Amino acid sequence: MSEKNIYRVNDKYKVEKSVNGNPVTFGVFKSLEDAIFIRDILIENSWSMDNLQDVYKHDGYYCVVCVIDERVHLLARCKEKPNQEQIDELVERKIRNPNNSRYGLNISRIFDVFVIKKQIAGDDYIFGYYDSLEDATFARNFLMDHEWNVNAFDKVERDESGYYKCITIIDDKVCILNTFKTKKEALDNYDTSYNEFISKIYKNRHGLANYPHLDPFRDMEFEKAPQDENWDLEKLDSLSAKDIIFNLTPWQKIIYDSTGETFTFEELKESLKRYKSKNFDKKIQKNLDELIEMNLIKDLGNNNYKKVK
Repeated sequence: MSEKNIYRVNDKYKVEKSVNGNPVTFGVFKSLEDAIFIRDILIENSWSMDNLQDVYKHDGYYCVVCVIDERVHLLARCKEKPNQEQIDELVERKIRNPNNSRYGLNISRIFDVFVIKKQIAGDDYIFGYYDSLEDATFARNFLMDHEWNVNAFDKVERDESGYYKCITIIDDKVCILNTFKTKKEALDNYDTSYNEFISKIYKNRHGLANYPHLDPFRDMEFEKAPQDENWDLEKLDSLSAKDIIFNLTPWQKIIYDSTGETFTFEELKESLKRYKSKNFDKKIQKNLDELIEMNLIKDLGNNNYKKVK
């Protein structure tokens, strides 16, 4: 098996040829077999990348090939011949993640927050902050497909999985409000989703909940505070910890007062057994979750909890 025009660099194989006296790299591959296959089809095309086919039959497989940034890439080996839609999807995926990095182009992770960042004309621009890679990937892909224009988003957009995302733009950042199975559900629930999202910004700002991906919006001003069933969000600026505890619902107050500095769910149940009624465990868990969201109780994991204030 000839290895002419193939050079090993660390654990990769580079297909290279001298053109007008200068070495030109045509592609870099994980295996020697892949490098030889690409080298051979380039030889068949007189080392021109302009007329390469999308699919080649090789060793019983259909090999999908594309050219991105003047390099040849072997995208996949398929047992059945892929259709054009499948080929286009593989090409798009490669464009968005040419180096097979963990998150792809323009997405980085800072602690538990996924950030979309792109350099434009020498300046770094942030396009969004997300608590899930799925939302960050959707927003990044849409932006890449629309020349990084945040105004190209409609209030509801379909993602690549067929679900529909409610979207708003805040301070030139793309915010994913919620995700629904159908477009009708998304449209019907858009206003509620927006209200809940802004409510989370207010709660995060005042320490009633912990949403790190909303930290950049702490100082944002909105025309009016959103509605919330537990809090008068317009008055949160003047609320102290004592005020927060005073405004708890009866069950929230009972649970908060029944906890020690640290406790388990079973210990909490035992301390509340005099209140036992139908759906007792669910009632405790619901109100405990609400106290966690208010940042009055911290979930330590494995059914262990700690009082915060």
